[in-house]
Amino acid sequence: MLKSYKDLREVDVSKWVEERDKAEYLNWAKVIDLLHENGAEKVYFEPIANENGSSLYMSTQEYTDTKGNKNRVYETAVKIVIDDLEFIQRGPVMNGSNPVKDNSMSQQRLWNCQTRLFVKGVAIRTGLGFDLWLKDELKNAKDNWEDDLTKHDIFKIKERCQQIYTKKLKDGLSVKEIAEKLHKTEDEVKALFSYFDTLSNFERDLSNIDTKSR
Repeated sequence: MLKSYKDLREVDVSKWVEERDKAEYLNWAKVIDLLHENGAEKVYFEPIANENGSSLYMSTQEYTDTKGNKNRVYETAVKIVIDDLEFIQRGPVMNGSNPVKDNSMSQQRLWNCQTRLFVKGVAIRTGLGFDLWLKDELKNAKDNWEDDLTKHDIFKIKERCQQIYTKKLKDGLSVKEIAEKLHKTEDEVKALFSYFDTLSNFERDLSNIDTKSR
């Protein structure tokens, strides 16, 4: 009988993790081996074919990237069986952390994605290797947050600068000495801090421009 989710999540899989295409991978065959070692009697997965007999699903709509290249969205799916547990895991065809495009699609990349879906599906439902995916998801969330300019606050930058400035004063430097080390006058340093307010007001005024009144 397969061990509990809690027990399987505590299995250390890090020794079998490899990095490929800037992403961490846990070998699918090792996952099957570990499931058997932890009580499973039957473990396998198989790609799910679409109505055309292919395991590659694709959108009918084309999308154009910033370089003018046209691509479609590609997905695949696998059926996973672990004893009496049977489920489908679906996901995009990826090359590391990047979607595979028309000009780089291959059977090998499709297969790599299917094995990764198997490993991910097992992690979600049994707990085996789940922390590997948790780390990956947290990293993706952080990267997406950093890429979203609407979440950047100019006053947070000002606050960081003020904290550094205050620390330098506490470390014994005078206002004059800090200015000299920056090759600026004291007034110039003071003016730099006021630029944050100026930029914030500029952003507000720029956003408020009414283009309909032209």
